[in-house]
Amino acid sequence: MSAVLAVLEQRDGALKQVSHEVVTAARAVADALGAGMDAIGIGPVNLDATAAARYGAEEIVIIAADAVRLYQPHLYVRAVAERAKAKDYKAIVLGATALGKDLGPRLAARLGCPFAADVTAVGTESGSVTVSRPVYAGRATYRMRVTAPQCVIAVRPNSVTPVEQPRTVTLQRAVLGGDGSVAVARTVSIKAPAEAKLDVAEAAIVVSGGRGLKEPANFQLLEELAQALGGAAIGASRAVVDAGWRPHAEQVGQTGTKITPELYLACGISGAIQHIAGCASAKHVVAVNKDPGAPILAHAEYAVIGDLHEVIPALVTAIRARGAST
Repeated sequence: MSAVLAVLEQRDGALKQVSHEVVTAARAVADALGAGMDAIGIGPVNLDATAAARYGAEEIVIIAADAVRLYQPHLYVRAVAERAKAKDYKAIVLGATALGKDLGPRLAARLGCPFAADVTAVGTESGSVTVSRPVYAGRATYRMRVTAPQCVIAVRPNSVTPVEQPRTVTLQRAVLGGDGSVAVARTVSIKAPAEAKLDVAEAAIVVSGGRGLKEPANFQLLEELAQALGGAAIGASRAVVDAGWRPHAEQVGQTGTKITPELYLACGISGAIQHIAGCASAKHVVAVNKDPGAPILAHAEYAVIGDLHEVIPALVTAIRARGAST
């Protein structure tokens, strides 16, 4: 057992950004173990997975077929498990995305090995793989050493910075086999929103709003701020999602999405522990709140105490003016 396998994720035949992060994480583990690092890409016939070589993959296995144009759980888990067993990998690394959170546990169960979910750092110690993730709403970091001979690891998007370290790569094309099993669940389509929006889990900048916005229409302020910042994702607190102001996909928090952006702006959000659990791993936190006692301020690197209905428009004007002058 001498190698690490990265599971690539694609959309419409092109690798998603999280795949570069997964390959970078897998490469780091492989280097620390003195092992090789391979990748597997599954998708439509036009799948281009060669970009994985720029981030350290030495061998890329491509399984391209119309049957796996969309994520199909029973086919994906079979394909990755067969590859994992064929080369007896030390670790199988994938993204903690919607796809990864479904595939990871299935794969670990199929292989009979541990599953480390939603980790933010990977490493090694004495020849074993180590993983870390924040716990208790970010107040502590849980670190675990995996002593099992094999493990599956799901890395939270944006927690690893992609690093280009090109390798001479070997491309191998494989055929999607069949074992006669009947699919328990099947993906028939992916319905995109009417207006394409960034996923809060993968965005580098997230602008979130809470009850301090007072009414749904005022989220337009955050939309303008996101646009001024060059295209940020819009997030929301549980309170406004429960009120029907915003879709659940935008909810940041313990019962929503746990995010790791470069910059998180919390506007009109008090910062209950459940919300902090979702944004505690953000690299920089900026809060705008009129309550000087709001819990979010204790977690913010910068804070503006004031009415967001005045602060946000002024901030948008300042950002646009700075952009116009550079």
